[in-house]
Amino acid sequence: MKILRQALTPCYWCHPSSFLSAESIFLSPRISYQYPIQITKQGKILAPTYCPLRLGGLYIPNLYYMNKLIVPFSENLIFVNGGFISTVRSIPNYLRFLSTSSTATPNASTSLLSEEEEAFDLTSHVIQEKDYLTKSPNGGLRVLDLIDQGVLEPDGKLYNQLLNKCTQLGKIKEGKLVHNHFLKSRFKHYMVIQNTALNMYAKCGCLDDARQVFDKMPVKDMVTWTAMITGYSQNEKPEEALVLFPEMLRAEMKPNHFTFSSLLKAAGARTDEREGEQIHGFCLKYGYDLNVYVGSALVELYCRYERMNEAHFVFDGLVDKNEVSWNSLIAAHARKSEGDKALRVFQRMQRHDFKPTHFTYSSIFSACASTGSLEQGKWIHAHMVKSGLKLIAFIGNTLLDMYAKSGSFDDAIRVFDRLVKPDVVSWNSMLTAYAQHGLGEKTLDHFEKMKKTGIEPNSVTFLCVLTACSHGGLLDKGQYYFELMKKVNIEPDVSHYVTMVDLLGRAGQLDHALNFINELPIKPTSAIWGALLGACRMHKNMELGAYAAERVFELDPYDSGPHILLYNIYASAGKWNEASKVRKFMKEIGVKKEPACSWVDIENSVHMFVANDDNHPMQNEINKMWGKISEKIKEIGYVPDTSHVLLYVDEQEREVKLQFHSEKLALAFALLKTPPGSTIRIKKNIRVCGDCHSAFKYASLVVEREIILRDTNRFHHFYRGSCSCGDYW
Repeated sequence: MKILRQALTPCYWCHPSSFLSAESIFLSPRISYQYPIQITKQGKILAPTYCPLRLGGLYIPNLYYMNKLIVPFSENLIFVNGGFISTVRSIPNYLRFLSTSSTATPNASTSLLSEEEEAFDLTSHVIQEKDYLTKSPNGGLRVLDLIDQGVLEPDGKLYNQLLNKCTQLGKIKEGKLVHNHFLKSRFKHYMVIQNTALNMYAKCGCLDDARQVFDKMPVKDMVTWTAMITGYSQNEKPEEALVLFPEMLRAEMKPNHFTFSSLLKAAGARTDEREGEQIHGFCLKYGYDLNVYVGSALVELYCRYERMNEAHFVFDGLVDKNEVSWNSLIAAHARKSEGDKALRVFQRMQRHDFKPTHFTYSSIFSACASTGSLEQGKWIHAHMVKSGLKLIAFIGNTLLDMYAKSGSFDDAIRVFDRLVKPDVVSWNSMLTAYAQHGLGEKTLDHFEKMKKTGIEPNSVTFLCVLTACSHGGLLDKGQYYFELMKKVNIEPDVSHYVTMVDLLGRAGQLDHALNFINELPIKPTSAIWGALLGACRMHKNMELGAYAAERVFELDPYDSGPHILLYNIYASAGKWNEASKVRKFMKEIGVKKEPACSWVDIENSVHMFVANDDNHPMQNEINKMWGKISEKIKEIGYVPDTSHVLLYVDEQEREVKLQFHSEKLALAFALLKTPPGSTIRIKKNIRVCGDCHSAFKYASLVVEREIILRDTNRFHHFYRGSCSCGDYW
């Protein structure tokens, strides 16, 4: 009878319509071993292979054999991602979950497996990786149900693979199901799997669960400690990570380079630099200071501390460097607005055959944006295009910001239009550009376009809109959008309140601005009172200005800006005794005025000028150039406004003082060093004074050039005798 069944089985399998007959013969309960045959589609009997596999209480052929049996009716199967769904309803349930790693199609059904000797691990091949987290009807996982039903015999590898898959996909709910199932299994004491579970919880941000696993482990190894420390470090719990390190040492566990990398990241997030220095000492003690990963973390640590000499010392000592260490240095210089130094590191990086990444270019663009180095930024942009890197939103946003802050507004628009999927940061960057360039109405139009695309505005979005309204004198619209943000459940913060005070103050609504401050739901900050003080300086309201200044000094007496504003208010009103008291108080508490500086970018070099500075090597040529410009603009109507010279000197000396403001020196130098008709871009560290603003308008007409001046408040585009701000700034 047994021989007869062996002979009949291939006959039935070769005819799909006889599937039931084949099944009834092949799966007879009296057969307790694998049949020593394999059958091709043509019915050819191959050499026997004995590999018993228990499935649903029966011994059936191994997977190689089963593939051969399924192949003959492959025309009746629908293949899906290497597995199959049968159109033959009678395939038993315990066969339906079987899948193959083959990519066979119905037309290539005889090549499901190439070698009959290929071994199969039930837990890793019967259930494909893509099916690990398939849900079951009861809300659990199908693979766990198969284990519970006795269909699958689990091993440690399966639990490890399942937990790793949950970690990879961030499926913490499914991960907890697997972990709970593992705890009930005979493998619950396996340290490797416990470490995998701990790592899953840590990487998914479930630190309480991770710590619970950690505390319950009777035996811990170096991986256990490192996983817990890394979890704390990566989830913004630096103190917990650093506290755990001494415990690890007391447990006589030797840290490795992963441990130190995480500890250095944690130390960098803390304000106490001694902690980072101590970890650095341990790196030296254990011989990991020259490890490429630890070394990169050390570079990042000292960059965060803004100790660039130490950062460069560590960096230069590394035999092997990676992109992280290079990028850390570039980003640190960018944060410190050291564009030239960032660019030099970038050039060194190329000489060492390291390819810049998106992060590299983003940092360089940020550095150029902070210094207004347009020509350098354009060169870096061209380099990125040549390298073949795609303009994704991440890099596009910083590139857009660089062009906008460098005064090249048209280039900023072109970058935005090239973005495939601009995100909320992209839109906000463009809104900021419109606002800073004094294009209030266009800012509002762009905001409405943003809403139509389905991008939800955030807090920064409304700050951009309110800033545009403030710079454009759009009082009613500013008040409307301030109320709108509260209606869409975005709570205003200090920045929004400062901008609203600035909006009301610029419009001359000083009493309204004061009432707004008094009715705030928070205690007014020095920045809020400072905005009112600035408005009082603009509208020459000495009494309210003195009141606002007192409030600022109570909160932040060491900021020089408010002291200078109050001094200017008194000096403009001729109250020299009061003005001198302000100067005396500043001297007593050690507050110094920030010197007025201007920068101009000429042929990839940034030149700085300080007010009343006569140390420039071309000072004589600069003075002669401005003298010529001054004579010409006076001929067409320019009158020096000596009220902006806030010194107790005679009128003639006041006029002389006006000639040496830093932006005028920068303009004269640019006229000497740039070709006729080219645009001149100047950056200033404080607000441009009224006299320089007037002089630049006339100068743009005389020299027939566009002059773009960026001060701390906004951009001024001077062209043909007028300014883009409309004299409202």
